[in-house]
Amino acid sequence: MALRKCGNLFASRLAGSSSRMASTMTVRDALNQAMDEEIKRDDRVFLLGEEVAQYDGAYKISKGLWKKHGDNRIIDTPITEMGFTGIAVGAAFAGLRPICEFMTFNFSMQAIDQIINSAAKTYYMSAGRVPVPIVFRGPNGAAAGVAAQHSQDFSAWYAHCPGLKVVTPYSAEDAKGLLKASIRDDNPVVFLENEILYGQSFPVSDEVLSEDFVLPIGKAKIERAGDHVTIVSYSRGVEFSLEAAKQLEAIGVSAEVINLRSLRPFDFETIRNSIFKTHHIVSVETGWPFAGIGAEIAAQVMESDVFDQLDAPLLRVTGVDVPMPYTHTLEQAALPTTEHVVKAVKKSLNIA
Repeated sequence: MALRKCGNLFASRLAGSSSRMASTMTVRDALNQAMDEEIKRDDRVFLLGEEVAQYDGAYKISKGLWKKHGDNRIIDTPITEMGFTGIAVGAAFAGLRPICEFMTFNFSMQAIDQIINSAAKTYYMSAGRVPVPIVFRGPNGAAAGVAAQHSQDFSAWYAHCPGLKVVTPYSAEDAKGLLKASIRDDNPVVFLENEILYGQSFPVSDEVLSEDFVLPIGKAKIERAGDHVTIVSYSRGVEFSLEAAKQLEAIGVSAEVINLRSLRPFDFETIRNSIFKTHHIVSVETGWPFAGIGAEIAAQVMESDVFDQLDAPLLRVTGVDVPMPYTHTLEQAALPTTEHVVKAVKKSLNIA
């Protein structure tokens, strides 16, 4: 009997400890959970976009939300980005907190006037009297097999514009914590997701699963500490960077990987501190090179005191400067890979 009681006690303690261990969550579920929690938390929050309600979203990000929250909070719109984006911006002017979903950010070009001239500039033009608390969210950048008009990365486009905050999550933790922060923010936020990452699972702590979990916008995360080279990236580029760091470790290179998380505001201080330690930097992005995020990082490095700490020029890993080809082999050739990151690091460190 005593032995059985001891066994039961051990089993109960084991079960209790396992509930505190990290579980996994897909980026898709993290985004869904963030919206669900914020819609329940604040009566002013609602989601609108094409197929977000009865169809559960084109990528199932809003799965179950319409059945749970109803027609007033989850709103299907006609196929008119210019129209429903204007409705969403007007709702934000009136004090609501809309989440405006684009089926892909390529279609946001249909609504660029509402995003830039209405959402981004109104707080300034009203002398601070009219805040615009709105989130524009959806997949950004290349997916697979969808050619030039559906593969563009708009990170640098939107980061260029004062008045917008631009957020670029990588992991499930990023997706949940940053989306909740974006919905609560009183400024317009462009929330750039990645279709390829939607189905990927990431370990998450009990803290991430909490309804109170929010990440600060404008603060980068050091995904992997290192001493020999700094690799800076965001969104899916972080995946390539971490894979490259793992390969480089096998040859004795210790790479520090920085996940920017947001592009505006931009956490240059984390990059600066890392360069003071490593003295080498490689930037990684999937968009075009000209006037890209890597170019901005290079400019800020050169214009700051950390420039004198570099032992080699900053090197950029980017997409190829062409419209995205449809042919599979050419599409692969147009995008950066882990191998490109490894090659750039070796060049920076002068390793054959």
